[in-house]
Amino acid sequence: MNSTLEHISKLFQPNPSISARDAKHIWHPLTQHKTSGKMLAIKKAKGVWLTDESGKSYIDGIASWYTSMFGHCHPEIIEAVHHQMQTLDQIVFSGFTHEPAVNLAEALLDILPSNQQKLFFNDNGSTATEIGIKMALQYHHNQGQKRQVMLALEEGFHGDTFGAMSVSGLSVYNGAFEDHFIEVVRIPRPEGHNNAAVLAQLDQLIATEAIAGFIYEPIVQGAAAMKIYDVKALDEILKRCKKANIICIADEVMTGFGKTGTFFASDQVKTKPDIMCFSKALSAGMVPMGLTSCTKKIYKAFYDNDIAKGLFHGHTYTGNPLACAAAIASIKLLKSDAIQKQIVEIAEQHKAFACQIEQHPLVKSVRHLGVIFALDLNIEMSRYGKERNWLFQFFMEQGVFLRPLGQTIYCLPPFVINNNELAKIYASISKALKLIQEKRN
Repeated sequence: MNSTLEHISKLFQPNPSISARDAKHIWHPLTQHKTSGKMLAIKKAKGVWLTDESGKSYIDGIASWYTSMFGHCHPEIIEAVHHQMQTLDQIVFSGFTHEPAVNLAEALLDILPSNQQKLFFNDNGSTATEIGIKMALQYHHNQGQKRQVMLALEEGFHGDTFGAMSVSGLSVYNGAFEDHFIEVVRIPRPEGHNNAAVLAQLDQLIATEAIAGFIYEPIVQGAAAMKIYDVKALDEILKRCKKANIICIADEVMTGFGKTGTFFASDQVKTKPDIMCFSKALSAGMVPMGLTSCTKKIYKAFYDNDIAKGLFHGHTYTGNPLACAAAIASIKLLKSDAIQKQIVEIAEQHKAFACQIEQHPLVKSVRHLGVIFALDLNIEMSRYGKERNWLFQFFMEQGVFLRPLGQTIYCLPPFVINNNELAKIYASISKALKLIQEKRN
């Protein structure tokens, strides 16, 4: 009898929200659940707009971590994936191949620097950089050279797997694991005023350390709060590394596919990398995918009768046909006149807003490149502290999804955003500055 009454009672209770159901079972990334509160449930997304379960909409001002660069649920990408899934959905990529992978390889190599000749498929950004690191280390190992040290920039971020963590310089993510890392030496980010000192330190490390490879985010360090650094100095670093047979690995997971104003940030640097790493916008946020490209020089070091000299790294979803279809459609859109025009327009709007806001008393510095815009506040904030969290919540209340990194407010919108939507983002930033200033006064 009691069980029957309980069952009837449940029928008349309101359904729990998605957020409430989530809280029972799901452990989210980059989250301290004891202090974070409930997750916001997004029910649908279209173009630059996200809509939560209560019906409120938000402009996706960071393209969902720099992935959905053509907006959410783009019809051409949906059509490409839908068409592909009716023919071939998934197949092991070891011992097999398929046309979507070949088509993607040809399309990607057509826009990559000309020295890139071989592609190693994988399934996420951290794995893409992990493979790049393994390529560099094994390149020397296969030739009987004992080079086991990696070179990286201070404050770099390359992912969450062990090799990628090792070369990353943000201890907030890595502290519990540092005793297990591969050996890494670091140089500061060259910013113009310190170029000579950085190059001198590099020369010293080359002379004293057995460096296998140098991994870097070209021109812009994303997780370091969109730090933009000196292109000419980077070019000189790459030249010196190549002269010392140090394998140069460009991590373009964040910077790649149009965000810096060119197809790849490496296009703006004269000296090209030996290895390049991709994910995020590669498949336009539709299906997870990663890729690591390399030169023939790198590939030849693994090409041998000795099976042990092969690169024995693989994942179940490597070369997934649906992800390939999404990536092919993404590259086609990127090359279109409409998207290229929009990238230029966003860059111009960012420049105009930078000129407008840079003299604000709360603004320490402003920078922009391509569709990337960032400003630093004249206020000390921890990366995920109370003040930063207030900023995040304020923007969400304004209907804008921005994700401040400590005292840095940045915007990296989808290419399809229009001027009115950009203006809403800028207005929310200006309003936040006004409220902070009022509080401090």
